Amino acid sequence: MDNNVKVTRVSIGMTQEDLAKEVKVTRQTIGLIEKGRYNPTLKLCISIALVLNKTLDELFWKGIE
Repeated sequence: MDNNVKVTRVSIGMTQEDLAKEVKVTRQTIGLIEKGRYNPTLKLCISIALVLNKTLDELFWKGIE
């Protein structure tokens, strides 16, 4: 699953560990999400979006270009 989690996280100076603590998952889970190797639950997607101050669309939607 392609997403913009890593780009957004890095742009605000947050580490994977910081984000993981905020959303109550492991750093490894964040790494897998960023690589597109793990499909997070809707609840986790919402938590990540709230912490990163982005919409779900901004983080997870890949529209037709």
